[in-house]
Amino acid sequence: MEYIVKGKKYVVISKLGHGKGGYSFLVECEGKQYVLKKIHHEPCSYYTFSNKIQSEYDAYKYLSSLNLPLPMMYEIDFEQEIVIKEYIEGETIYDLVLHEEMKKEYIDQMKEMCKVLYANNTNIDYFPTNFVVKNNKIYYIDYECNKYMDEWNFENWGIKYWSKTPEFNQYVKQNSR
Repeated sequence: MEYIVKGKKYVVISKLGHGKGGYSFLVECEGKQYVLKKIHHEPCSYYTFSNKIQSEYDAYKYLSSLNLPLPMMYEIDFEQEIVIKEYIEGETIYDLVLHEEMKKEYIDQMKEMCKVLYANNTNIDYFPTNFVVKNNKIYYIDYECNKYMDEWNFENWGIKYWSKTPEFNQYVKQNSR
């Protein structure tokens, strides 16, 4: 499978994930690897979207301005609803928790990110599949952000999935069928 984005051919190597807003693929173009996110319009019972592709762009610009560790956005095709971004190779926090390789320093790094986010009245999607570790540094690989609410901050919601908690184990059980 391949996608043509702004005149360049991106060949799909593998599917990386499926989230609330789109499908992410590892792709190759001109000998380099990227992530291609194709927006979908599947229903999501617990989240309301406005214009998904515009939201991706706006969130990237905003989160970049906060100097959070993110993959660079290289291209955005508003018509096809496709984002091309930097591929950060590494294990997700989810996989590290699953394989009991999680380190306290990753939670400490997340708490440092939270200081910046909370000071700017912002939450991100703290679910562990949205974070990749490369060279012992965590990167937020999604561009979703929302106005801060205590209910959805890291300490009240996200942390429940950053170790083998009942919530994490239930998620694994529901998604391994």
